[in-house]
Amino acid sequence: MPVPPERPSAFSPQLTEKVVRWRELMAPFGAPEPSIHPSPARHYRQRAEFRLWRQGEQRHYAMFVAGDKRSPILLDNFPAASQRINDLMPELKNAWQASPVLSAGLFQVEFLTTLAGEALITLCYHRRLDEDWPSVARSLAESLQVSVIGRSRGQKVIIGRDHVLEEMTVDGRRYQYRQPEGAFTQPNGMVNQAMLAWACATVGQRDDDLLELYCGNGNFTLPLAAKVRRVLATEVGKSSVRAALANLADNGVDNVTLVRLSAEELTQALNGVRPFRRLAGVDLSGYRFATVLVDPPRAGLDTATCELLRRYPRIVYISCQPASLAANLAQLADTHRPTRCAVFDQFPDTPHLESGVLLERR
Repeated sequence: MPVPPERPSAFSPQLTEKVVRWRELMAPFGAPEPSIHPSPARHYRQRAEFRLWRQGEQRHYAMFVAGDKRSPILLDNFPAASQRINDLMPELKNAWQASPVLSAGLFQVEFLTTLAGEALITLCYHRRLDEDWPSVARSLAESLQVSVIGRSRGQKVIIGRDHVLEEMTVDGRRYQYRQPEGAFTQPNGMVNQAMLAWACATVGQRDDDLLELYCGNGNFTLPLAAKVRRVLATEVGKSSVRAALANLADNGVDNVTLVRLSAEELTQALNGVRPFRRLAGVDLSGYRFATVLVDPPRAGLDTATCELLRRYPRIVYISCQPASLAANLAQLADTHRPTRCAVFDQFPDTPHLESGVLLERR
């Protein structure tokens, strides 16, 4: 079974440059020096997807430079991806090249793996899967010791499970996460574990309540629930909501209420603008929110949600885009100041940088 890669021992020059840029964006707000959490240089991505490029009678794994879909970079391996993905790539390629049933109409392959080596492979087709495909895919799944999903327009065939089970250890407790095929999950498992540890240390042990926006599959929700009295978590994606509810049940977490609302809708509910049937039975007035955790998409928070955050003493902001984080901090600067910061190198060899900021009321 593959093992996680070794932990990094030093910061790369590129990470140093990204941190310098992050400091420049945060300087107007008096942000303290961040703790820095690097990534392994190789085998850090637990998921990857590849288009297939046909040359003669063979299909090859391919990636493209952004904006250029005509000049493929053909791959035999992908060092950024987990060791498990790299081990599976040639075996899967041999399988589809030996099987017309697997290869006909195949145009994309997606891998989803865990730190412990569990794997799910999704095969995407331009054609409808015929009656022979499941038996051939079942043989493939057994030989590779993976789950397999076949997708075509309006069709999804599952061999095994439609998710993998990841495990994270935070504050000495092990949490198990269902990570569904096609739903968002943090791609860098080791750095994600560092993010969870930082978030828990930042929230601390409290006797009041946590409001969480954009909870996804419960990535932060599970360990943070042990730090507070109660959690009200929101997420709008249906597959993520299903995974989060399953994760709460699987881990015996019973102090979380999860509602399928967007951040904008919850803002309307808390401001009394309109009622929502999805909040039936939830007594919002019974919560004592002292901390709110937000993990928004790259665009950051909308203006109304920023205004909502002003009413809470502590904001833990997880950001995947430093520029949108800076824009939101500018909106909150007259009421809150950053008191604790961290940066997480989820994607080495790219300009992307994840970060966390604790904002406290002035």
